[in-house]
Amino acid sequence: MLSKIVRTVANQLIVFILVFGLYIIAHGHLTPGGGFQGGAIIVSGVVMLLVAFSSHEMKKGLRERVLSIVESSGALIFIILAFAGIGTVFFYNILLGTPLFGGIPATGSGPGILWTAGVIPLMNFAVGLKVIAGLSAVVLALALFSSGEEVEE
Repeated sequence: MLSKIVRTVANQLIVFILVFGLYIIAHGHLTPGGGFQGGAIIVSGVVMLLVAFSSHEMKKGLRERVLSIVESSGALIFIILAFAGIGTVFFYNILLGTPLFGGIPATGSGPGILWTAGVIPLMNFAVGLKVIAGLSAVVLALALFSSGEEVEE
C-alpha cells in the first residue's frame, strides 16, 4: 500500500476518470470513442486504485460474481438490441427517426445533440459494460496472482 497522499489523490481522481469514461461512451456515435474506448478508460481508473491500494483491498470491492453478472448483462443488452429489428434486418436501427432516441435535427448532427443515433449509443453502453467488467476481472486476477493470493472460484 502506498502513502496516504497517493491514496487520497487516487480517491479524488477516480471520479474524474469515471465521468470522462462515461462521456466517451455516451458520445461514441458523434466523436472518436465508444464503448470499448470508454470502458478501457474506466478500467484505467481501476488500475490506478489497484496501484494506490493493495490487491487485497480491491478484492473486497470487486467480486468475481458481480463482474460476471455485469459482463453478461452487457452482452445480453447488445444481443437484444441486435435482434430487436430482426423483422427488417439484423442490427436494424429500430429507434432511428423516433422522438425517443432518433430525432434527426434539421441542421445535422453535432456534439451537443446526443439523441440522434437510435440504438447505437445503447449498444456503446452495452459494450462499455462488457469491457469494464472483463478488463477489470483480468487486471484483478493478474494482481492477485502476482501477489500470491488465490482467486475465488
